[in-house]
Amino acid sequence: MPHPDTHALLDHYHDRFNRPAFVPDDPIGLVHAFDDPRDREIVAFWVAMLAWGRRATIIDKGQQLIERMGGAPYDFVMQHGNCAETISRELGDWKHRTFTFADTTYFLQWLQWFYTRHDSLEQAFTQHLTADDSSIEPALRGFHELFFSLPDAPQRTRKHVATPARKSRCKRLCMFLRWMVRDDGRGVDLGQWTGIRPDQLCIPVDVHVERTARAFGLLTRKQCDWQAVLELTENLKQYDAQDPTRYDFALFGMGVEGVLVPGVEAG
Repeated sequence: MPHPDTHALLDHYHDRFNRPAFVPDDPIGLVHAFDDPRDREIVAFWVAMLAWGRRATIIDKGQQLIERMGGAPYDFVMQHGNCAETISRELGDWKHRTFTFADTTYFLQWLQWFYTRHDSLEQAFTQHLTADDSSIEPALRGFHELFFSLPDAPQRTRKHVATPARKSRCKRLCMFLRWMVRDDGRGVDLGQWTGIRPDQLCIPVDVHVERTARAFGLLTRKQCDWQAVLELTENLKQYDAQDPTRYDFALFGMGVEGVLVPGVEAG
């Protein structure tokens, strides 16, 4: 059973963390540095895919990548996305943990291929989604198939782009879509895309969100997989049916700060 004070606590910590002061210490701050919608979505997608480990390291690696792209990600993609020699010369030894040159090369190649056919990365998701879909699951499944549809897609790169088809939590993709879709005027999420509704979004479940959600009784599934994401998102809809993922700020922030849920012993 959910903790009796859940709604009030979630709203309190949502308001505390969903504000501009959150931006500089979060990878989304790199995205806010751009005005061009295409630069924003490229940086948001790439940084989200790098989002494992310490936030400071993710921000540092993302900033390095942007600088080596000459501060113009879209232009770099369109001019050099299909030239491994130029990519190697400009990006050099840039990498992040297991995300290596082979992954970088394919990301750039795919982005160039896609942008020669479409105006926005949004279409890579919305073409698989209908108004009747209750969640972004079809969009995530379709995007994964589309992203790896080029003939020379490296098998190793698949570990960096998740899909519900493999029961993955898809934490990084869910976070990316939250950034791009939510528009609450609070200065954090971008609200740049309109083809996906906020009520279709799913909560990005990392270790902090999972721990806090379990303490609240909002997540009971033992496995932390895609079904757990759907369970948690559905439970959050009882507090905000139109925008359940806004509580990502509360669950994540409380987890990071080690805030204890009243009446629940620390594990």
